Amino acid sequence: MSKTCLKDMTALVTGGSRGIGRAVARKLADHGVNLMLVGRNLKKLEAVQRDLSTKNVKVFFCVEDLADAQAPARIIRETVERLGGLDILINNAAVGMVAPLTETSVEQWDRIMAVNARAPFLLSKEAIPYLRKSRCSSIINISSVVGYKGYINQGAYTASKHALMGMTKVLAQEVYKDNIRVHVISPGGVDTEMLYDMRPDLKPSEVISPDEIADIVMFLLTHRGNGVIDEINIRRVSNSPWK
Repeated sequence: MSKTCLKDMTALVTGGSRGIGRAVARKLADHGVNLMLVGRNLKKLEAVQRDLSTKNVKVFFCVEDLADAQAPARIIRETVERLGGLDILINNAAVGMVAPLTETSVEQWDRIMAVNARAPFLLSKEAIPYLRKSRCSSIINISSVVGYKGYINQGAYTASKHALMGMTKVLAQEVYKDNIRVHVISPGGVDTEMLYDMRPDLKPSEVISPDEIADIVMFLLTHRGNGVIDEINIRRVSNSPWK
């Protein structure tokens, strides 16, 4: 499988201030990729920008709430203005909650669907005109094991990740002719703040590290031959194979 050089390419990473997004941003910067990071916390975004300041790449950020339906258009517009184009879109940002479906409010349901499913759809839609101009463009959606399983008390989160999976499958087919590759990564529990909010029973020693997900992102981006990977599933080491 041929390897692709990413130097001087441009990437947009949502949820870029912490967890998987921050790990992905570091790996991309190590490969010479210029970055636009999206998050809600200004101080955390500034910290990532400082952290990457020695990497000899451009790093910008947008403070946006992806629950706002107008945010994706603003983000893509600012990304293109700052970076001159767009080659890679990483839809990573997500929110979750723990509650039975019978105790989930309409407002809670709508927010989770807006951030986890609608925002990746709108960001992809806004990004595609620019990705079509790239010599080597990719969209990577970070889904979850709950994109194809169902866990008690995670009904709204599960529904949003199922929606993301369905959207990804169709989008991948619709833009393949434009040389845009769309991948999805579906991990089990990853060592992030959100995981422990939803699964406080899990031990840090048994969960997946954000760097492991970032390494998989980099594999998908740098290995672009005739063998195309649509989805990668990753389980926790404490889970049995094929379960």
